[in-house]
Amino acid sequence: MPVPKKRTISQPDLAKGESAEEKMPEEPEFRQHLRALAVSAVRVLIEKVMCEELDQCVGAEWGEYTPNRKGYRNGYYQRDLITSTGRIEDLSVPRDREGQFHTQVFERYGRYEPEVAEALTEMFVSGTSTHKVGSVAEKLMGAAPSSSAVSRLNHTLTEQYEIWRVRPLFSHYRILYLDGIHFRVRHGTQTDSTIILTALGVDLEGNKDVLALRACAEEDKDGWSCLLQDLRNRGVTELDLIVTDGHDGLLAAVGSLFTATLRQRCIVHKQRNVMNAIPHRERKEVSAELAGIWKQEKKEDALLN
Repeated sequence: MPVPKKRTISQPDLAKGESAEEKMPEEPEFRQHLRALAVSAVRVLIEKVMCEELDQCVGAEWGEYTPNRKGYRNGYYQRDLITSTGRIEDLSVPRDREGQFHTQVFERYGRYEPEVAEALTEMFVSGTSTHKVGSVAEKLMGAAPSSSAVSRLNHTLTEQYEIWRVRPLFSHYRILYLDGIHFRVRHGTQTDSTIILTALGVDLEGNKDVLALRACAEEDKDGWSCLLQDLRNRGVTELDLIVTDGHDGLLAAVGSLFTATLRQRCIVHKQRNVMNAIPHRERKEVSAELAGIWKQEKKEDALLN
């Protein structure tokens, strides 16, 4: 997973970045951020699956001596892969000495990309498991992988997720969005709704990045305090603005760990709260009036509206 380098940016540099919209991302946008994060996992998964394919082709694992060997490895060549989230460059494709090995991974990934991407996104949210990894590997290989292959893949992906989870963060972010996202997670044949506490940061250059995730049974102060303390432990010391909904546990955690930081109520959540109390026949008119309030640059003008 990409790990940002520590940096210091002066106040004049802050003015150069594009202004970020101070609005909580909707769930589809949040999922897109997770899909982008999963690209690194796609690289690892595809390269490992190709090695497993080659093991089957030559009849032996790396360094294994067996009478059933049908060939020998012969290094790697590089190729790119176009995905829905961008190009993955310089994938290492293994080859055999006799030229008999032809991977099926790229063709099968193109066919099953939505399912693979969704599975990897779920692993980011709820963690890896041999069942999930085995299911994804089977789609890419076209056959059920061996238990040892699944174990190796599971270990590799778990290692990648752990690197991402503990990576150091920038010390200063312009905006921190905090929200509890209801995420559907599949466990075997059953799908459950899980609350994912989410921290999405906007850095000094205007780039958005998922900083931390925490799965929990319900939103409360303890859960949010653990997530915010994790951000501090990984280097976050200065936030210009925190945008939240009105959840009491979240507000209490923010108040205790980032006391001096300005906080703004997310207008999307606020508008939903207002609309829930408005009769359907009046919602269009009230929504237009609210938009007139939100767009005012000064508090006095907003109060006037």
